[in-house]
Amino acid sequence: MRILIIGGGIAGSAAALALHKAGFEAAVYEAHPKNGEDLGAFLTLASNGMRSLGQLGAAEAVAGLGFPLTGLRLLDATGATLADTPLGGRDDPLTRFRCLRRADLAAALQQEVRRRGIPINHGARLSSLTEDAAGVTATFADGRTASGNLLIGADGLNSKVRSLISPAEPRYAGQKVFYGYTTEAPQAEDSEQITMIRGSATAFGAACSPTGQTYWFARVTSPRATADEIATMTSSQWRDHLLPLVEPDNTPAAAIIAATSDQLMVTNAVDLPLGLRWHTLRTLIIGDAAHAASPATGQGASMAMEDAVVLAKALRDAPSMSGALADYERVRRPRVEDNIAASAALSAGRPPARDGADSRPVALSDDELARQLEWRTPLPTR
Repeated sequence: MRILIIGGGIAGSAAALALHKAGFEAAVYEAHPKNGEDLGAFLTLASNGMRSLGQLGAAEAVAGLGFPLTGLRLLDATGATLADTPLGGRDDPLTRFRCLRRADLAAALQQEVRRRGIPINHGARLSSLTEDAAGVTATFADGRTASGNLLIGADGLNSKVRSLISPAEPRYAGQKVFYGYTTEAPQAEDSEQITMIRGSATAFGAACSPTGQTYWFARVTSPRATADEIATMTSSQWRDHLLPLVEPDNTPAAAIIAATSDQLMVTNAVDLPLGLRWHTLRTLIIGDAAHAASPATGQGASMAMEDAVVLAKALRDAPSMSGALADYERVRRPRVEDNIAASAALSAGRPPARDGADSRPVALSDDELARQLEWRTPLPTR
């Protein structure tokens, strides 16, 4: 089976690794001429994401990036500790939470894709596709075409593949998200702990790397930032906009933000509506293209890793293409839509139906998820 993967970012690279392991001929088509577009933000890769990579033999390629997070401390606006808990997978270097830059994760996965001999075609911007019972053909903006048995849209939030099979625009989730880096902030006592703060006007989080660089974010409920604001406002202007919202609180947030000079960026938190059509006869969307959530739960990359493993297992084991795509959707939809709903609740200032210090999707128990991800185990039956 030949499989075309549109998008060479985190979801597309993970899918390529999984499908290659399952014995399929995969090829990646990336629109950007080099490594792909990146906003410079960081993310947390949770233990479920690391476990998924472990099933693909790729956890080692990622475990050296960024720095580990083994504990979470939750504070309120007065600085009082609401929770102090360990994070999952902390006892194994290959399953620990990691804080790392998105670009570094994407580059490491692409390098692993190349190392395994899977082709990555850059500058291949999808313009259209056609499909029938025999296969699917992608046509790119430069006139190139590629054909296969299945086309996977792993092309992110503004997916071209989604626009062709299930048109839906990302929705503003009600919050601007600030990301920053600084080496001038007061040093945290524990470099493996992430501190989350329920501030009076913001949701804030920060973690300090072993080299003394603090990674931080703030989510602010407000009208969305305009494209002109994002393009023209400087880091110092955004910092001056954010500081008055955290200064009334008795927390470390104000000192960290004040110590940030030029490494500060702003995006709008968005998500996709529930119930989107994910697949046609020969085309499937995965990752943020299918189920983007606002960043409140920090699960976007980890959900994409899970997608890759479950999809490869479904295609490996099902007797037909239609059966495989149906099995994939049956297994994945409850979990990822739970994550969308939980993230939306947090973005709206409502706690999800779980401990506020625990951002894991709850549609599965840990044991059920482990069985879904275990490479040698078939997917659960209906």
